[in-house]
Amino acid sequence: MRDFATGKDIVSYVALGDSFTEGLNDAYPDIGPDGAPRYRGWADRLAEALAAEAGEVRYANLAVRGKLIRQIAAEQVPRAAELRPDLITLCAGGNDIIRPGSDPDVVAAVFETAVARLARTGATIVLLTGADMAFQPGMRHLRGKIATYNMHLRAIADRHGCAVVDLWGMTVLQDGRAWSWDRLHMSAEGHARLALRVGEVLGLAADTDWNAPWPEAPAVDWRLARRADLRWARQFLVPWIGRRLTGRSSGDGRHAKRPNLDPLRPRG
Repeated sequence: MRDFATGKDIVSYVALGDSFTEGLNDAYPDIGPDGAPRYRGWADRLAEALAAEAGEVRYANLAVRGKLIRQIAAEQVPRAAELRPDLITLCAGGNDIIRPGSDPDVVAAVFETAVARLARTGATIVLLTGADMAFQPGMRHLRGKIATYNMHLRAIADRHGCAVVDLWGMTVLQDGRAWSWDRLHMSAEGHARLALRVGEVLGLAADTDWNAPWPEAPAVDWRLARRADLRWARQFLVPWIGRRLTGRSSGDGRHAKRPNLDPLRPRG
């Protein structure tokens, strides 16, 4: 496809970030060679949409779950610059922002160094903001930090000529069905809607509306909701706190799922 902003043909795409871009929890139907789930996610879906329009794209996804902004800047950004793709998406800093005591001003400063390095490649760059998580009880207290960080990202995009996909403004994501059981990663439907939104920003045609209203949800018994809260705390929050206390990360020992610009053809 042709990027109407730059006049360039987009035939290669590199996605950078953490678990959000790696694709958790949008699993492919099969499993990987290690017996673990293989994740698709919005970036894979976007690459597939690009391939459907162009016939083929070369696609790399360097995102690894658990990565902090300094790790992404040090490990993924130089590799992306080396690959010199036509399109780069960057969604990063979320793991920093949710940590107690983190400063969105400091996180944004590191983010801008990464964007400045990527901008020198001449690629079309798309930045993604954080979503408004006020509807999630366990995330509501982070709303101010996320909003502050988002304002920084918009200013960085203006300074470096980047496009912005505003997740905060995607009110369709303020529904529990857009998110998976851990309340931090999107569901398959959430990933699908975000891929459509990024494609829209890039000028891709689509026969599905990312902003289509959700079907009416059935009423939820408050006792079932409380049980769900307890289950979430036991299965997600407690292990997350344990990793923070011991200095471990969910990405320890993991590598990018698509480290090279390999050809990707339309699905089917």
